[in-house]
Amino acid sequence: MLLITSYHIVSSLYLYINNTSPTIESSKKEKKNEEDSSACFSHLQPKKPRTLIRETEDLNSKTMALAKEMMGCSLIERSSFVSSSKVFLNCSGNATCFRQRQNRFPLVKHVPFPSVHSRKVFKAPVVAAISEDLIKAVPNQKEKPVEFKVRASVTIRNKNKEDFKETLAKHFDAFADMFGRHVVLELISNEQDPKSNGPKKSSEAVLKDWSKKANVKAERVYYTAEFTVDSEFGIPGAITVKNKHHQEFFLESITIEGFACGPLHFPCNSWVQSSKNHSAKRIFFSNQPYLPNEAPNGLRALREKELRDLRGNGRGVRKLSDRVYDFDVYNDLGNPDRGIDFARPMLGGNKIPYPRRCRTGRLPSETDMSAESRVEKPLPMYVPRDEQFEESKRNTFSAGRFRAVLHNLLPLLKASISVHNRDINSFADIDDLYKEGLLLKLGLQQETVKKLPKMVTKLQESSEGLLKYETPKVVSKDKFAWLRDDEFGRQALAGVNPVNIERLTSFPPVSRLDPEIYGPQESALKEEHIVGQLNGMTVQQALDENKLFIVDYHDIYLPFLDRINALDGRKSYATRTIFFLTPTGTLKPVAIELSLPHTTPQSRAKHVVTPPVDATTNWIWQLAKAHVCSNDAGVHQLVNHWLRTHACMEPFILAAHRQMSVMHPIFKLLDPHMRYTLEINALARQNLINAGGVIEDCFTPGRYCMEISAAAYRSHWRFDQENLPADLIRRGIAVPDPTQPHGLKLLIEDYPYATDGLLIWNALENWVRTYVNHYYPNSSLICSDRELQNWYYESVHIGHADLSKESWWPSLKTPEDLVSILTTLIWLASAQHAALNFGQYPYGGYVPNRPPLMRRLIPDENDPEYVNFLADPQKYFLLALPSLLQATKFMAVVDNLSTHSPDEEYLGERQHPSIWSGDAEIIEAFYGFSAEIRRIEKEIERRNADPSLKNRCGAGVLPYELLAPSSDPGVTCRGVPNSVSI
Repeated sequence: MLLITSYHIVSSLYLYINNTSPTIESSKKEKKNEEDSSACFSHLQPKKPRTLIRETEDLNSKTMALAKEMMGCSLIERSSFVSSSKVFLNCSGNATCFRQRQNRFPLVKHVPFPSVHSRKVFKAPVVAAISEDLIKAVPNQKEKPVEFKVRASVTIRNKNKEDFKETLAKHFDAFADMFGRHVVLELISNEQDPKSNGPKKSSEAVLKDWSKKANVKAERVYYTAEFTVDSEFGIPGAITVKNKHHQEFFLESITIEGFACGPLHFPCNSWVQSSKNHSAKRIFFSNQPYLPNEAPNGLRALREKELRDLRGNGRGVRKLSDRVYDFDVYNDLGNPDRGIDFARPMLGGNKIPYPRRCRTGRLPSETDMSAESRVEKPLPMYVPRDEQFEESKRNTFSAGRFRAVLHNLLPLLKASISVHNRDINSFADIDDLYKEGLLLKLGLQQETVKKLPKMVTKLQESSEGLLKYETPKVVSKDKFAWLRDDEFGRQALAGVNPVNIERLTSFPPVSRLDPEIYGPQESALKEEHIVGQLNGMTVQQALDENKLFIVDYHDIYLPFLDRINALDGRKSYATRTIFFLTPTGTLKPVAIELSLPHTTPQSRAKHVVTPPVDATTNWIWQLAKAHVCSNDAGVHQLVNHWLRTHACMEPFILAAHRQMSVMHPIFKLLDPHMRYTLEINALARQNLINAGGVIEDCFTPGRYCMEISAAAYRSHWRFDQENLPADLIRRGIAVPDPTQPHGLKLLIEDYPYATDGLLIWNALENWVRTYVNHYYPNSSLICSDRELQNWYYESVHIGHADLSKESWWPSLKTPEDLVSILTTLIWLASAQHAALNFGQYPYGGYVPNRPPLMRRLIPDENDPEYVNFLADPQKYFLLALPSLLQATKFMAVVDNLSTHSPDEEYLGERQHPSIWSGDAEIIEAFYGFSAEIRRIEKEIERRNADPSLKNRCGAGVLPYELLAPSSDPGVTCRGVPNSVSI
């Protein structure tokens, strides 16, 4: 009988151990560590299980000894922070728990945890709670569930600087918290309550010691809360938060401890509004990813409710505290209430196709019902609250804006004091911007200074360093490099706009514009213009051997030239530039075609400029190159940078928030690549691309800038050709080659943007493929995922509605389709944007290298200006460049746009890298991706030191670092952030 009884006891213990996870060791040292950790709660990464016990006193000692001997493990374990009367829940369905059990109990037969590929949610049997007063190895399910307590550690991020109003509200909330105006939390179980058919809920809990910690100055403040749950509660998959204070707060994360599976993590990273402004409870989900049809029953209704809240109802004016994501057309760039000069056409719709932007719901303007009323700086533009810049990012951007204001003010003062200061009179004027700064450059007499406002005189006294520009990198190693033809060609491959160079397949090039409107399609280029520059080759030989390349801005500029050249202080051509690929791998410009509108059959609408043979043709050649660079600067900013990486990304971001839950694995993948984009795009609509904004003021197309961008969207943009390999093949720069890791052979081997870009593209594609295949082992899962399908449908058919009927849109039916779409989006948001953005000041900060606008055409011998040109060609060249005011404003803006903020996240990094997902296999794969990004950075460094690569190494040659992944804060000409964040 004793043997039988012992057998039953051990069997029961075996069953208990197989369904219970180890908890926390109670040694003094470990207990102290736990208390310290609980105090500051910096332990956001998953911990290894700690295993010690305190045996129950009333258990028969002989039976316990026998159990230990037979099982080789402890019977009961308890948490260091749960009191002796408290108990634990079994963590069913948790892979980490399962692995802990296997490690803790090696004698137990291993039952492999189902992989995600099986797409079956693992559910271990629920084991009753165990208290010290009642030992039951196999519980009687009819007995009443036992209650126990678990604890939440909540991380709130403080602002570094608060204004008086915020400080006052903070102290008022601390006072009110003592009288019941708390922050209230509630746990939501993964399991459904069979009685109510709703999710199981814990008791409500309040954050402790809010009033005591009101004066804590740390960046992060840690609070705790205790919940009461019972042994049938299950595992929490969500937490609701109600803020009964008057002021919002930033909730960074919540970690729950007390369940047998170990810590449960809830990355929040969100502003929680006061309940007086938003009465509904905020919902936060754990980091465990779920496809829609796999979400636990207890969370499904909450998942759907959260998405409905984010979509809104499409009506009303949005408040700054709202979290609603919706679509609208670009009808807010103009301000017709200021007058006809500030009216702009609506972008988006059949008339002028364009991507959609985030809806704000503002009322229409008074003079045009189709135009949305403006919100001018310094008033903020609406974006959903969590999309707004965090404090360090906002401070960096605001400092740059302040700098821009100063740079606008002082040149204006200078221009108003002396008419001779309106233009750049010498190259020394430009050099002085880096040496002396604008204050010394003003040279104001003391009497004049006394008449200026006090603000300006204070600026003179205290802001000299702020008003001095850093020397741009393009002239830091060789002051005259920008004048050389080889540098002109090198920047087509390794400059700030390396994405327009194409292989020339036929000569001469032919326009695609309607000849009835724009004149003959034939080019003015002839073989005699270039044949002497081809190293003895004929033109046909050069074409056959892939030696001729072109940067062609003819068709995008020509339809707008009449209107552009009618603007005050604007003169432009539509340019084509032919390059020859030399044996050393560099590009040599061999001809530039300059086109004007074809007004009459007799008009000289096109002429060709070739490399110089004497002093006069040298200056004409320099002016022609400047006009090419001005065309290039416009296309770069309006098409490649703004349209392709900012505007075209916005619909995908809006749709992701509207249609995919934060629990969705694809949302988790995309999340870091959507950071700040809506905010920077809203700021651009307010200050940069709006009527009278910086872009119109500083670039040649003036008020027609955004119409050029829209024309490019209609005629040239295709999502299926936005990925790097497809783009290189489209431009004829590469041909398919299955023997290469990336499947391509480059026809220009030393093409830094392409060679470095393919390394990053490969790493991104491999990471995304690993991720996608983990959750979608077959196509049926792709097709049945309603959130994923709704996201892609809405991105295309609403966000890009004007082009939604085009046949080139990729389908979304297979895992490989999804890999291609996601890799393209991540590439555009990270590496493509970095390559086009962070070189703007290093290359454009020296205005003669890349003038954003031109004010003079090139004079011919019959032009009255030709005499002035011959008399002083340098002065004529400088007068063709932007004015001093335009140049300094442009420099200030691109300096700001080229700046990395201190809180930037770079490719291979993300917040809370070890817990952003609850899937251990994915975390491991992400660390592998991060390691590959670091390896790529080392390879880029090696290439930049290779003297055989002439386009990135040599005397005075800038290394190509725009795709080097990491960077320090500031203007560095390197670094690949995760997202379009500036």
